[in-house]
Amino acid sequence: MRTEMAIRVLAGTMVLISVVLGHFVSHWWLLLAVFVGINLIQSAFTGFCPAENILSRIGVGNSKASCCCNRPD
Repeated sequence: MRTEMAIRVLAGTMVLISVVLGHFVSHWWLLLAVFVGINLIQSAFTGFCPAENILSRIGVGNSKASCCCNRPD
């Protein structure tokens, strides 16, 4: 899995978790979705993404070829 795809999955998962917790537990959990959104916007302008740094350190997106996206013709 490429790092960009992993970041999208991570961000989407965090937003969905935030919405579910905001509905069932406390509306304050919606601040997590706000944080994710602000982080995505700032990373688009600055090029700095903390999630990318963390994912690359644990080895996500460092493979030469993906299992399903880079098939030879």
